Amino acid sequence: MASTNDLKNGMVLKLEGGQLWSVVEFQHVKPGKGPAFVRTKLKNVLSGKVVDKTFNAGVKVDTATIDRRDMQFSYMDGDYFVFMDMETYDQLHVDRKAVGDSANFLIEGFTASVAQHEGEVLYVELPAAVELTIQHTDPGVQGDRSTGGTKPATLETGHEIQVPLFVTTGEKVKVDTRDSSYLGRVNK
Repeated sequence: MASTNDLKNGMVLKLEGGQLWSVVEFQHVKPGKGPAFVRTKLKNVLSGKVVDKTFNAGVKVDTATIDRRDMQFSYMDGDYFVFMDMETYDQLHVDRKAVGDSANFLIEGFTASVAQHEGEVLYVELPAAVELTIQHTDPGVQGDRSTGGTKPATLETGHEIQVPLFVTTGEKVKVDTRDSSYLGRVNK
């Protein structure tokens, strides 16, 4: 339990129905007339939905403890991704739903942040950018600008992104994990 006066960005609250909400922004407001209150912007930990919520100042709110650990992706076991805790060497089977879009960029040996609450995996978070090899892309044709100078390329994970025409099969590229955008070639 914490007071609304103790709110901080990144704090996770357990609100109606046991849902987990992360504090994105908060502002203490003391109007000239009437009691003080706290205006917050909260993001649902599971769905990503963002809502505005106002609390009276000093009200008690339930806080949730989120355990974030860096784990290494080991292998796929059916529909489950198997991660290994680098400190204890324990293996954790994570459902595809919890991995989400991060699955597009996971290869064996990658380190990801796995967030858990009361033993349940909430989500898997990758670094903002990862380096992957282009498995296949057609050669770029000079003068072909109908697509804005980009072409589709398949990464070693099987995910398809758009890359500039000069990128070739076998090259290592940096990719933004948030929006699948090409960030540049990786110098060897």
